[in-house]
Amino acid sequence: MAVNVVQIQRWTKMLLGKSVEHVHQGVGKVYSKDEIKGYYNDLTKKVTIDKSLLYSDKLPLIKQLDGQYIYFPVAIFQYALGCYDLWLIEKDEIYKKKFIQCALWTLDKQDDEGRWDNFSHVYKNAPYGAMAQGEGASVLLRAYALTGNVSYRKAAQKAVDFMLQDLEKGGTTEYADGKIVFREYTNQPVVLNGWIFAWWGLYDYVLSTNDKDRYKSLLNKSLDSLVKSLPIFKNNYWSLYDYDRKLTSPFYHNLHIAQMKVMYDLTGKEIFKEYANRWQKQQRNVFCKSLAFLIKAIQKIKE
Repeated sequence: MAVNVVQIQRWTKMLLGKSVEHVHQGVGKVYSKDEIKGYYNDLTKKVTIDKSLLYSDKLPLIKQLDGQYIYFPVAIFQYALGCYDLWLIEKDEIYKKKFIQCALWTLDKQDDEGRWDNFSHVYKNAPYGAMAQGEGASVLLRAYALTGNVSYRKAAQKAVDFMLQDLEKGGTTEYADGKIVFREYTNQPVVLNGWIFAWWGLYDYVLSTNDKDRYKSLLNKSLDSLVKSLPIFKNNYWSLYDYDRKLTSPFYHNLHIAQMKVMYDLTGKEIFKEYANRWQKQQRNVFCKSLAFLIKAIQKIKE
């Protein structure tokens, strides 16, 4: 595929740290293992990179490769979660107001089956994904915690229920070979970061409802599946993006490190700490980092 101007602009912004889609996302600043509070990774820079949206009735737009701008559910969910964290940290009502605006959009755009159309602009036959369902649920459950409006909790359950539907029956979860895998894309290889974002949505639902039956069981089974699958996402010098073992960009490598740290904190499973340390050590190694950058650049040119 030929590289176009929009792609070059996107890559340049990403490398310079000016892309709202690729701002650094470290460990969440105000999350809790025991209650619905802040989000698990830090999305506040998605808000602070351009504060003008806070003082308008506009929501984030994403520029496509054809130059058109669209409302992308995951972008709005992440912006909302960033606003929620900033409200918890600063107690400025502007962040609370913007979060509620995003939460109402999340509620309004959910269809009767509990879904959000996240990908039809690129994959007409595969518009839904577990990451969108999980992050949407995380927004709705924080809106419920903030307002007490039960409509948010009911919508979150619908989002999770659809996420947990079998991939073969139109849902976004793969039940195969004894594993439960949350699929960010239903028509693409399994993506590590998307699986974890989806898992956090289910974690939030279990936390919010204190469920000890079906949802808690599926949460634990997917966690076990993730632990067993982690070796797929590593090589000798960097982290890998998906089951096809594509190399991650520096952005996603850093995201993986933060996600591993949070997963260790939430679950106590040592393997997540081991992977966080492994990938952080590689990130600090000049040879590993340079090799990964070179190979990733070649990979992007070939795509």
